[in-house]
Amino acid sequence: MKNLVIVESPAKAKTIEKFLGKNYAVMASFGHIRDLPQSKLGVDLENNFAPQYVIPADKKKTITALKEKVKQLEPEKIYIATDEDREGEAIGWHLMEVLGLKPKQYDRIVFHEITKSAIESSLKHPRKINDDLVDAQQARRVLDRLVGYKLSPLLWKKIAKGLSAGRVQSVAVRLIVEREREIRAFVPQEYWKIVAQLEHEDTKFKAELAKIRNEALKIPAPELKKGVWVSSKEQADDILAHIKQARHFIVDALEVKKGSKNPSPPFTTSTLQQEASRKLGFSVKQTMVVAQKLYEGVDLGEGRTGLITYMRTDSVNLSQQALQQAREVISHLYGKEYALTEPRFYKTKAKGAQEAHEAIRPVNLDLKPDDVKEYLDRNELRLYELIWKRTLACQMAPAAVENTTLFLFPENSKEYQFQAKGEVILFPGFMKVYMEGRDDEEESDEAVLPKLQEGTSCDVLDVTGNQNFTKPEPRYTEASLVKKLESEGIGRPSTYAPTISTIIERNYTEKREKYLYPTEMGELVTDFLLNHFADIVDYKFTAEMEESLDTVAEGKKDWRTILKGFYEPFEKNLVKKEQEVARYQEQTDEICDKCGHPMIIKMGRYGKFLACSNYPECKNIKNLKNADEEVPTTDEKCETCSSSLVFKKGRFGAFWACSKYPECKFTKPIVTKTGFTCPECKQGDVIERKGKRGKPFYGCSRYPDCKFVSWKKPLKQCSACSNLMVQAKKGILKCNGCGTEEEQPGES
Repeated sequence: MKNLVIVESPAKAKTIEKFLGKNYAVMASFGHIRDLPQSKLGVDLENNFAPQYVIPADKKKTITALKEKVKQLEPEKIYIATDEDREGEAIGWHLMEVLGLKPKQYDRIVFHEITKSAIESSLKHPRKINDDLVDAQQARRVLDRLVGYKLSPLLWKKIAKGLSAGRVQSVAVRLIVEREREIRAFVPQEYWKIVAQLEHEDTKFKAELAKIRNEALKIPAPELKKGVWVSSKEQADDILAHIKQARHFIVDALEVKKGSKNPSPPFTTSTLQQEASRKLGFSVKQTMVVAQKLYEGVDLGEGRTGLITYMRTDSVNLSQQALQQAREVISHLYGKEYALTEPRFYKTKAKGAQEAHEAIRPVNLDLKPDDVKEYLDRNELRLYELIWKRTLACQMAPAAVENTTLFLFPENSKEYQFQAKGEVILFPGFMKVYMEGRDDEEESDEAVLPKLQEGTSCDVLDVTGNQNFTKPEPRYTEASLVKKLESEGIGRPSTYAPTISTIIERNYTEKREKYLYPTEMGELVTDFLLNHFADIVDYKFTAEMEESLDTVAEGKKDWRTILKGFYEPFEKNLVKKEQEVARYQEQTDEICDKCGHPMIIKMGRYGKFLACSNYPECKNIKNLKNADEEVPTTDEKCETCSSSLVFKKGRFGAFWACSKYPECKFTKPIVTKTGFTCPECKQGDVIERKGKRGKPFYGCSRYPDCKFVSWKKPLKQCSACSNLMVQAKKGILKCNGCGTEEEQPGES
């Protein structure tokens, strides 16, 4: 007789099966086995929000296989080993329900890492399904269904078909829209920096004007009620005229402060997504896909084993075993002076964090990145190395630094005080292994300074005035959006990646380079929700709803009570708005060329268009042309019927279409050439293309005969190998072929 263990993924099943031996059979549920139906609401509003679950067609084969296995084995015990979060708990409950398991037939086991010791320990400490966690997940699912299923049809009626609204996704879009509008409304203010290039005993350094007549210079900002800054070229030239007469700067004073720097905490889901974006260029979704593989197990030559702990967590705790191992590995690799005598503990700043869980870490710190290099692909290795370094660094000694600030003035005037800052690392500590990335790209002003004393004279090499303008807050990247959502208490670790994927896939936002821009549709839907369903996109309301779901998980509140409190006012407002709000349209002066009625602007799934106001009698529609935009034309003819081709825009960009549409449906993509010849076949042109989700990439015009592709825009031909160079990082071009790097013109 065997025991049966049910997990979520087949990869995890293979890893666990290796640890358990012959007395255990391990099967996968392939994720969720039941869900609310797609074709109807699936929530019984008359019966206290009872969910009406169905088994999707693609899951029936899995359920049949599981039932047959139970019947065949007649197992002594069935272990439900789904993920340890609320979603995993709910999947376990669905398995129990569908398989008809009685309490004595099953046990629930959880583990934070897929290792032999963790699996064996979980079998020794089984429990039953936690109904409170299941209720919290059910409440979230039903709540999201009520919002999406009830609100989306209203958006179809009032704006355009195919739209959707979501409790978390709509708030995320609002954040992006509001940031974009702040950027549009921002009025840059001019200010100048006066920088002196100085030298002392062959050491060159920079000093910046910091005070004028003992008043500190500031960067202009709307909230500044008073302050001084150099605001024009005339003012800068006047200052330079005085300062350039001086051949030397004199050190007026210097401050030397010894300090220390401490490492960042170990990774949570949010911070891993942010850091993988900054350092590896991963999208949030890509980070979670790669982390899932590392968690579920990799074959290291002696069978599969999990490399990292569970990757959906908001805790910064580490187990005692991990803390002890970290100390041993640090002492061995870097020396005892780098290890802590007592472990360093962190407290999470995330709202509603589950402190009982553990942070993301390697399951075995003895497995260095070089040890697993041959078994991982490039992205798996890079992410594993990031997690390994961050975990070690958080338990290493602080870095000891010496910060020096020099105060100088021109020899001919004490009215102008300059400052130079430098940092000397006395002991690297954790910095020997890891430093956290930054969202901004500003370079540090700190530099290596010469040894100076008060009264020391420094030679002036040059003094320049540099024009600057104040900048608005930058657009959100995927990483900074996750950070903002977490700081507002919106969503949970498992929701960040699907939320961002959804708002991009549904054309509410688009990703250009690494930044998120709202689409016209995203702005329109956000305005509609703000005007008519303010609670749905209210930051505080959404965060409080997350907290309410947390109280359900803790067994403090009934989930139906929370749903009732939300739904009753929501439904009343829904009925009211359906009657009051007119469908979106804008009046124009244009007349329909088919029936003579006025043309109006409507919103479609991919943006605004012109439509006849006499619809449905007249179905004439046109592209909405910007008055300043020159519409492309072509002399080419339709390859099917020889009619003229007209310019059209669709979800994936512009294209040529037959003017006889819908009678003739011939289309042809508009090719945007880059001006470069394909480096592989040497025959085709490198042209811009669009992927399925609208993301641009660059490929050969001879595809599919030539399959050259570049995800970054070619900017130059490499002088070394004639391949194409793309922007690798700010100011640096890198060859796709030989890897040669050079400065980007105009970016030095």
